[in-house]
Formats: sequence, structure tokens, C-alpha cells
Amino acid sequence: MVANPSVPGPAAAGSGRSTARILLASNRGPVSYGLGDDGSLSAKRGGGGLVSGLSAIGADAEAIWVCAALGEGDREAARRTDGHLPTADTGGRRVRMLDIPAETFGAAYNGIANSVLWFVHHLLYQTPFEPSFGPEFRRQWAAYEAYNAAFADALAEEAAEGAAVLVQDYHLCLVPGMLRERRPDLRIGHFSHTPWAPVDYFRLLPDDVARQLLLGMLGADRAAFLTRRWADAFADCASAVLGAEVTDGGVALAGRTTRLGVHGLGADADFLRRRAHEPDVDERLAALREQIGGADRKVVVRVDRTELSKNIVRGLRAFRQLLTDRPEWRGRVVHVAFAYPSRQDLAVYRDYTAEVQRVTDEINSAFGTPGWQPVILHVKDDFARSLAAYRLADVALVNPIRDGMNLVAKEVPVVSDAGCALVLSREAGAHEALGEHAVSVNPYDIDGTARALHEALTMPEDERAERTKRLAAAATALPPQQWFLDQLAALR
Repeated sequence: MVANPSVPGPAAAGSGRSTARILLASNRGPVSYGLGDDGSLSAKRGGGGLVSGLSAIGADAEAIWVCAALGEGDREAARRTDGHLPTADTGGRRVRMLDIPAETFGAAYNGIANSVLWFVHHLLYQTPFEPSFGPEFRRQWAAYEAYNAAFADALAEEAAEGAAVLVQDYHLCLVPGMLRERRPDLRIGHFSHTPWAPVDYFRLLPDDVARQLLLGMLGADRAAFLTRRWADAFADCASAVLGAEVTDGGVALAGRTTRLGVHGLGADADFLRRRAHEPDVDERLAALREQIGGADRKVVVRVDRTELSKNIVRGLRAFRQLLTDRPEWRGRVVHVAFAYPSRQDLAVYRDYTAEVQRVTDEINSAFGTPGWQPVILHVKDDFARSLAAYRLADVALVNPIRDGMNLVAKEVPVVSDAGCALVLSREAGAHEALGEHAVSVNPYDIDGTARALHEALTMPEDERAERTKRLAAAATALPPQQWFLDQLAALR
């Protein structure tokens, strides 16, 4: 079980385990466990930017990844190993998995991280009705504090003198400040993978909570973001809420400065291009072509989780508006929409997933013919099928309400077989690097998005090919391994 979160843990120099020189902390780790009926555990390794990034430092770098147990399989694995997972399960990495009580984890993760902080930074609240911060919020906030303290205790225990610690994302905003109290010798960085809310929206939070979040992150030596826009928004909040001084290099408060950094995570071109031409992707490509029908039909592709901020419903309505305003596209274009269910333990997400299906059915009923299905919707997560869709896309639709980066926008141009026009929300972090070569849209403007889809579909082939080349170059400028190493070097 985790240490008592109410008691700051001292530096664990005498524990015999304080050997890690580089520490990574995130909610989700690089491995997850399934628990069989017979009590057996099966390990499944994950992927993504953090896994790729950490691999860049080599197995001999004295690194450890601290993460939380997310389910019963994870908790059982953590209990059997005292949290220190077997390297045979983790691809040779040292991983410490924290067995945080399920009730505490649920309140912190679903109650605060996903239902409050995510909503604040993505501007998702319907403010006439929400948020409403009462006793239940305070109970959940106490769990968020305990969850962050558990990470701070573990990092303090595992870190060697003067080690570098890279804390990840909105789940762990309090960790830098807590860890600074426990281990002032450490070099601490925090990286935000989400947007950061503008001041007026951030101040929806209770004043003491807003202060606590900002002070927690200012416990870091360096706070980094995906774009300059998000870094500036954080600095504005620190100034307005805390009275901090914003300097050229960072945010100064109470005699110390937290430097700000920007690292625009890019696509892993080598991996994507190799993976996109493996046999299972070719099989799914053939199946999609058969579903689409008609070799001359244009294809508009989107690949998203049914996350509220991804704006899938408005994207579908924009496609319906295209078919309404431009009847010449009927029978000539298909919208391949992958909407993979997300956070289905929250009612608002279940309702949103159902609305995606409802609008899809409505479009197909209104416009479909025996030989043409306007929208092909897939809801079962399948990475190989996503890559197949990337390859055949004539147009990629990426229209989030707000997004820290959005790697789909960066991946499609890298994988596209024949060149792909990108319709891109100006509220996606990726717009900072890709906007010049995309067709930009206001994500709330359905008519404008329909016009953008028409523009993208009618773009001359030579222009589309040239834009795709420039998009791919911008999208791969900072691949995951270099993204991680740059942060590490800046912290050192």
C-alpha cells in the first residue's frame, strides 16, 4: 500500500533503493495486466510517445518509470511484487506501479482529473448548469491530493541524489510542489499534454484549488507545454491568480523561477511508415475499399476517441451539410469515421457515444442508396484499421473544440499513399505547426467546415501532394525520442 499521503516523506537516501538518475511519472505506465480466473497474470505492453521517448536513453541509464495501477490485474501485480514489476514484463525497463486504493484512484482520476481538470482546460462546461463545487467535489479533491502525494512519496524514495524527474500531465499537477518539499535536491520538470485554460475559464475553479494547482506546478524547475499558446496561458494564470512575475524565460514567485518550455511532440515517421505496410494493414485496407465501393469515390477520414473535445458530432453534421449544400457529392464521397469509445464509465461520455451513432444513422437514412453508404462508422479500436484509413484518405478531418496537440493530424500526412488534404481546427495545438498547409476551420462553425470539406475535396492533385509533403515535414520535426531527450537536456 502507498505511504500515508498526509505525511511528507523525507529523502530516502538510506533506503537502499535510491538509485534512479532519471525518473518518469505518469498515471498510465508502459505495461498493464490482465487477471485470469485462475489467478494468473498476463502482461501487455503499451506504446505511445512516452514509451518511445524513454527508450531513447538506453537500458543502462538508471531510469525508473513510476505509474499507477489502473485495474484489478495491475493492483494484483503491484501487490505480488511490492510495486517493482519484473523487467521481463516491461521490456527491460524498471517500473514501479503504485497500488493506490481503488476508491482514492477513482475519485482522483474520474472525479477530478477527467471530470474537472480536463473540462476546464478543454472549455467543455455548460456553464449555466456546471460546474458546481460542493461537498462531493471536496471529497474528490482530497483524493486527488492523496493520489499526487503517493506519487511524490514514491519518487522521493526512488530518486538518487540530484536526479532528474519528468512528471507528466494534468493527473499529477501537485506532484512537483510536493516532491520539492520532500527532495529539494532533485531537478523536477512537469509536462502538460493538454491545452491550458485562459484565465477567465481557469477561474471557474474554487480560488484555493486554482492556487494549489498553480503552486504545485511552480514547484518544478521547468514546466513545459506542447505549444507556446498553452505556455503563455499558464503564465497568464500564474500572474492573475498568484501575482507571479512573468519573465522572458519563465514565472517567478517567492524568490524562485520556474522556467517555461515548449516541445511540440511530433509523429514517429519511421515507425508509422513501417507499420502502415504490414500485412494486417493491407488486409484492412482491402476491406475498407470494399466497404467504400467505387474506385473513383473520394474518402474523408477521421480517427478519434469519442472524447467530448474531439467534436465528432459537429464533424458529422458538417458532412451532412456538405451533402445538403453540394448534392453533386452524393454517391461520390464517403466519410470513414472511426469513433473509439472513451471513458464509458462516465455518463456524459456514454451519451456522447450514443449521439455519434444516432447522427451517423440519421445521415445514412437520409442520403444513403443501395449502392452508397455515406458514413462508414467503426467503434471498435483497431490501430491497423486506423493506419489503413490514413493510407486511403483524400481528406482528413481533424476538428477538435480544443486539443493539446492532436497526433492524428500529424500522422495522416506521413502515412497517406496518394496525398491528403487536411481540414484542421484552429483550436488544435497541431495548428501551430501545420496550419499554414492545412484548410483551417472554426470547430463550432458547421457551415464553414462543410465549405472547407468541399475545398479540400476539390483541391488539385499537385497542390494536395505539395501540401502533404510540407505537412509531413512539419509533423515529424520533433519525433518522440528527440522530444523526450530535449526535455531531459533542458532540465539538466
